[in-house]
Order: sequence, then C-alpha cells, then structure tokens
Amino acid sequence: MTTTEAGATHGYHHQKDEHLKRLRRIEGQIRGLQRMVEEDMYCIDVLTQVSASTKALQSFALQLLEEHLRHCVADAALKGGGEIDAKVDEATKAIGRLLRT
Repeated sequence: MTTTEAGATHGYHHQKDEHLKRLRRIEGQIRGLQRMVEEDMYCIDVLTQVSASTKALQSFALQLLEEHLRHCVADAALKGGGEIDAKVDEATKAIGRLLRT
C-alpha cells in the first residue's frame, strides 16, 4: 500500500458516494453467498452467485483504475519530472494484480 500526502484528493473522490453504494451492494451479494451456503443451496447456484460477485468486484476495480489514470497519472504528467514514471509503474503493478485474480 502506498501513502499519499495528507489532505490529498484521490481520483475517486468525486464518485465516493456512488462507490460506497456499489460496495454495499457487493457486500450484500457476499452475505447472500453466506446464506446460500448456510441453507445448503445447490452448488451451481452458489457458483453462479460467486461469479456475479467476482464480476462486480472486477468492475469496481476497473472503475477505480480508470479514475486513477485520469486523475493521479494525468496530474503527474502535468507536473512533469520523475513522478509520472512512478505513477505509471504503480498503475502497471495494480493492473498486474488484477490480472492475477
């Protein structure tokens, strides 16, 4: 995890409420998975819900990545210097982690 300057505005800041709403929906999906297992639901039905939950998290991650590129990487490019290389490297590593999941 990287640290940022105190008071820094993150790329997702303007969408924060929407992101929290989306994460609550995903959390509800996960709780639904727990209930399905507790209720001994059919394996394929559980797997279908796992797939839907996974897709929802992946979609959320891609949105955050896009916001990071538009805000943090673009800001670093405008500032110039070596900061752009660090931000691109950071984004590349994040993409790599997303692809491994």
